[in-house]
Amino acid sequence: MPTYVFKCAECKKTFEKIMTVAQRDKAKPACPKCKSRRVVPVLGGFVAKTSRKS
Repeated sequence: MPTYVFKCAECKKTFEKIMTVAQRDKAKPACPKCKSRRVVPVLGGFVAKTSRKS
């Protein structure tokens, strides 16, 4: 599952949340520090983890 990074608009804390793409479309995650739902996604790189060794 992908890891998404969010930043709270209230306390400015950055946090990660692991969820499916379908969950990401529907969910509005809460900040773990202040519990605010005013969070914005942080754009960043994409990392894929696999079980195979290259």
